[in-house]
Parts: sequence; structure tokens; C-alpha cells
Amino acid sequence: MALSQAVLWGRSFFLILAFWSLAATMSVAAPYAAMVIDARSGEVLHSRNADTRLHPASLTKMMTLYIAFEAVERGEISLDTVVTISRKAAAEPPSELGLRTGQKIKLRYLIRAAAIKSANDAATAIGEAISGSEAAFARRMNRTARAMGMTRTTFKNAHGLTESGHLSTARDMTTLGRHLFYDYPEYYNLFSRIQTHAGMRTVANTNRRLLSAYRGADGIKTGYTRAAGYNLVASAERGGERIIATVFGGRSTATRNARVAELLDMGFQRAPSRVAVRKPQQPPYLGNGEAPMAVARGPVKRSPLPKARPREEAPVLVADALQDGIADALAEVVASDVAMPATPGAVELAANDEPQPATGASVLAPSADIEVARSSLAAIQPLPRPVQVAAAAPPPNEPTIVTRLSTSGGRHWGISVGQYPNRHEAERVLLTTALTELATLDDALRKVVPRGGAFDANFVGMTQERAALACRRLQARDLACTTFGPS
Repeated sequence: MALSQAVLWGRSFFLILAFWSLAATMSVAAPYAAMVIDARSGEVLHSRNADTRLHPASLTKMMTLYIAFEAVERGEISLDTVVTISRKAAAEPPSELGLRTGQKIKLRYLIRAAAIKSANDAATAIGEAISGSEAAFARRMNRTARAMGMTRTTFKNAHGLTESGHLSTARDMTTLGRHLFYDYPEYYNLFSRIQTHAGMRTVANTNRRLLSAYRGADGIKTGYTRAAGYNLVASAERGGERIIATVFGGRSTATRNARVAELLDMGFQRAPSRVAVRKPQQPPYLGNGEAPMAVARGPVKRSPLPKARPREEAPVLVADALQDGIADALAEVVASDVAMPATPGAVELAANDEPQPATGASVLAPSADIEVARSSLAAIQPLPRPVQVAAAAPPPNEPTIVTRLSTSGGRHWGISVGQYPNRHEAERVLLTTALTELATLDDALRKVVPRGGAFDANFVGMTQERAALACRRLQARDLACTTFGPS
């Protein structure tokens, strides 16, 4: 009996060892890769297997969202465009928003769901809305990736679910994360939201643990599939320094987040305190067209100079023209032997008061006539200036003389970001908004205007175009904004 129990325990022990071995084999994480850069300069601070082509999982949605932001900014589509959900989009496996075939939903909610919830159905719907089909959208994703310098990335879909040939690298995804931050800063705050309303329901951020636990973290995107493991591109800012860290192949959410936190700490330790910001060059706008033409390289063979700007003739002052032409004009009149008609106040060319011969011939020599005319002209006194002089319109095609220029440069427009119960609150909102939208509000003046017992928070001193652009960008972030012009 004891022997049978020993044999049974021995078999159980070997079965347990075999199970552990099999489980370890099945749970082997995907190949690990990492990259850390100083986002300000693009300098690489750490890398490991950074150019190994791996499954990106939902990091793919970073490119889907980048193209969505581009399409909105270029006017291809609007955030309020109503998208009809296709059968293909509705059938995508989780993670999902729960979209149904034929359902109509605004693009802004699809973007939120893809960025925050990492919803696959929303990502597919975005691609179909912009390019007509997911296949066409994937081609656009690849063109944009090549234009960014993502040389080892190939996209096959808009969501990142495992598909043969759908691969990227830690270096390429870090590059994409940097472009998201610098190319479309007005949308970047979306990635830092812990939760948001996505039209159908409120969704929570898949990266909320790192965002809540790591000081300065504000994005960007998580990803997970069995083939990829746990991936993450994270960005954090401390004291003016911004670090981007990427991890492929984490074993779990907890270990991945811990590793990313270590990499971010390493980045902040290695990055210089002061460094010149060198923003990445934004890729050319390709739309849904073909790939960009190749740029010719090599020495410049010919560099023609621009044509010289045509010179404008210097204006001739009226006084100078009169002074220079008086003698010539008088000489011409006298030489023509034509008598000047007698008019009140006319200049007399003879020294006496006797009438001239009827023929009109001058009795004085031409030179004498000129001298007499000059002496007589000098004796003429100008008529007194009238009390009110009406300004005469300049003849056509004549240059207009501007006596005073406006110093405002047409900056008579402004925007209002709301009305608040006290001045302090209005000033706080103005400061927060200015820091949020530096691109368009950097030169605007903040002004609090008391009105009706409340206080309007306004930005003034803007052109009409700049005010309209600022409002569009603020409204894209769900912030209240209205423009106003000169009253």
C-alpha cells in the first residue's frame, strides 16, 4: 500500500513538472525590445533590439489616429462627420466599443474610443470613413510611415490585430510617438484622459495605471496580443524635459509598466537639463493619393537667381516740377508768337499799359519777354488758402500717399472662452487656455471684461484668421470658444 502511494506520488510529481514545463513554454513572452529617446532633440538614450521587426498590436492605432488628425486638419473630414458603421467594422473582435452594423456615430467618438479604449471596431470605422476601405487606409498608413522614416514598418490593418506581415519595431514606434506629440499637439491631450465619453458610453483608458502612478506621464498608447505580448509607448515630462520610452514584449501589464517606469527614470537621468528643441520634420501631406516622388540627391547643377523686382519711379514733387518747367514753358509760349488772352489777373508781358497789336506779335525780343515774365511772376502773390479744403481723389493708376499707418496690423479680432463669476476664475481659465493652445494664442493678449455682474475671459489682439483657427482647435478639445470682431 505504501509502495503504491509512493508510485502514485512520483507520477503526480512528474506530471506536475511536465505541466509547469509546458506552461512555461506556452507563456514564453514575445521577443523583448526597448527604446528611450529625449523627445526634444530625438537623441537615443537607450535601445535594445530596437530594429527587430515584431508585432506592434494596438500601437498600430497611433498611426490610425495620426492620419485621422491629419485628415481633420486638412479638411478631408470633420470631427462631427457622421460615420455609418460597416458590417466589417462591427464584426471586429474585442477590445471594442460595441458598434452595430448600420449604426451612425460621429468621428470624434470613434477617435476617442480608438485612443482611450483601444477599440478595434472604432479603428476600422475610422479607416473606412477616411479612405473608403481598410485596405486603402492601410496603404495610406504605409505611405505615411515611409515619409516619417519608419523604414521597418508594414501595416496591414488599422487596429493592430495579428496578421501576417503586420510588423514594426521599437525604433519606428518611438518615432511615430514623437511625431504625434509635435505634429498635432492640439490633439495630444486626448491620450492623457483617464476616461472619456465615446458617444455610446464612457470608456476608461487602457494606460490609466501608468498615467496615475508615474509623475509626469501623459500618454501615449498600449497594445496587447498573444503574439506581441504587452507593448507600450509612453511619454512623460518633468521640469521641461520630455522622455519617450517604448517596450515590446512585456510579460504582463504590471511588469511592462514597471519596465517602462525604469526606462523613463533612466531617460530623465541621462537627458541634459537644457537642450535645443529640434522638432521632427512633418511628413508631406499625401492624402489618399500615391506615394511621394523621390527626392533627387546630389550636387545642385543650377541655381538661377530670382528676377529683379521692377523699380517704381520716384515720385516727382509738384513744387519741383513747377520750378524746373516755368522758364521752358514761358519760352515756348513766347516763341510760338501766340498772344495770351486777356484775363483778369493775367501776367502782363509789356512794360506799358498800351494794347498789343491785333496780330498778337510780340514787340519785345524773346529774351526780353522771358526776363519780364520772370520778374512779373515773382511779383504775383498766391491766393489765400481756403478755410476748408476738400481732399481730391487721386487719378486712376496714381500712387496713393499714405500719411499714417495702422500699427495694429489688422489685429482687431478676439475670442471668448467663457464668462465666470469672479475675476480670479476668469484669469485662471485664460492662463490655462493659453498654456494649452500656445500655437495660436502665444501672441494674443489676455483680457478680463466685467459684464453684467460676471467677468468675460477674452483673448484679444488677433487677426480674424488666427481667431478662427484658435477657436477650431479649442473646440476640438471640447472647450467653449466664440470669436468676435471689431464693434
